[in-house]
Amino acid sequence: MGLFDKLRGELIDIVEWLDDSHDTIVHRFDRMNNEIKNGAQLVVREGQTAVFIDQGKLADVFAPGMYTLATENLPILSTLQGWKYGFNSPFKCEVYFVSTRQFTDLKWGTKNPVIARDPEFGPVRLRAFGTYCVKVTGPENFIREVVGTDGSFTMDEIQEQLRNLIVSRFADILGESKMPVLDMAAKYDELGTFISERIGGDFDQYGMQVTKLLVENISLPPEVEAALDKRTSMGVLGNLNAYTQYQAATAMTDAAKNPGAGGAMGMGVGMMMAGHVGGAAAGAMATPPPVPGGANIFIAIDGQQSGPFDAAALKQQIQSGRLTRDSLVWKEGMAQWSPAAEVPDTAKLFAAMPPPVPPKA
Repeated sequence: MGLFDKLRGELIDIVEWLDDSHDTIVHRFDRMNNEIKNGAQLVVREGQTAVFIDQGKLADVFAPGMYTLATENLPILSTLQGWKYGFNSPFKCEVYFVSTRQFTDLKWGTKNPVIARDPEFGPVRLRAFGTYCVKVTGPENFIREVVGTDGSFTMDEIQEQLRNLIVSRFADILGESKMPVLDMAAKYDELGTFISERIGGDFDQYGMQVTKLLVENISLPPEVEAALDKRTSMGVLGNLNAYTQYQAATAMTDAAKNPGAGGAMGMGVGMMMAGHVGGAAAGAMATPPPVPGGANIFIAIDGQQSGPFDAAALKQQIQSGRLTRDSLVWKEGMAQWSPAAEVPDTAKLFAAMPPPVPPKA
C-alpha cells in the first residue's frame, strides 16, 4: 500500500451518534468546517434517523442502517453540490441525527382550573393531570418546524408547548362531553384515547405523534370536595335522628365516667339527651290521649294489638264478630289484658247489643 493510499484511508470518517442521554431528540454531528470525506461510513442505529442539510436546505434522509457516502447514496445532495467531475473531494454538509424512539412518562396538567357545567352540581372548576408518550414520526417536519439550527435539541425545549396543546384539547372535550363529574372516574381510559385522537393533527404539524395519553386524576376544588364528603357521610349515616340519639347517649356516658369534666356541659348533654329520648318515646307510642266521654280500648285480634277504639267502633267490632266476650282487651290504667266480659267498658256493650237473629225455619 502506497503512502497516498494510507493517508486516504486515514481520512475516511465514521458518521454516527451514540446517545447517552434520556431526553435528547436531535443531535448535530460536529465536523471541522462541516466537511465529510469521500467514502465516509454513515451508521444510523435503530431509533434514529439521519438528516443531511446542505446550505440550509434539507437534502437526504437515511433510515437505520450502514451506508458508504458516495454519489449513488446521496442523490439529492449530489445534485445540490453539482459535482462535475465526480464525488472525489470532501463536501460540506450538516448531519442531524433525530431520535425516533418513544419519550415516556411526560407530565401534563392544568395550570388553572377548567370551568365546566355539570348536570348535577352546576358550574364547577376542574383540575386534571396525567402522563403521555410521544415520538418523532416526521424528522423532516420536526427539523423544519421546531429544531431549526439548534445543534442539541432536548425534550425540555418543546414539552411546555406539547402540554399546552393537550390541556387546550382537554378543556374542549370536557365542555363538549357534558359528562357528570361523578362519572368521569369510570371514563379515564376513554378520555385519554379521545384526547389522543383530537390532538393528532396538532402534533402532526410538528412531525410528532402521541402514542399514549393517560388521565390520572380529575379533581374538584378542595371546598367542593369537602362538601361532597359531608354529603357522602350523611348517606352512610342513614337515619340522622337515630345517629344523633346514639351520639348523645355516648356523650352522656362519657360525662358520667368523668364527673369533673364540667357540670354545665353534662347538664347540656343531659337536656339534649332528654329531648331526643322524649321525642323517640313519643314517636314509639304514637297514641293520642283518650277522647273525653269515650273509652279507648285496645283489642287483641289474631294475636295482634289493634286499636284503640271508642264506644262506637267497639260496637262495630262486636257486630262484625271480631270482638267477643272472650276477646282480650286493654285500656290505660289496667295492669294486664283481660277478657272483654270482665272489663266494665266493654261488658256493658254486650248487654246493649241484641242477640243474633235466629236462622229461618
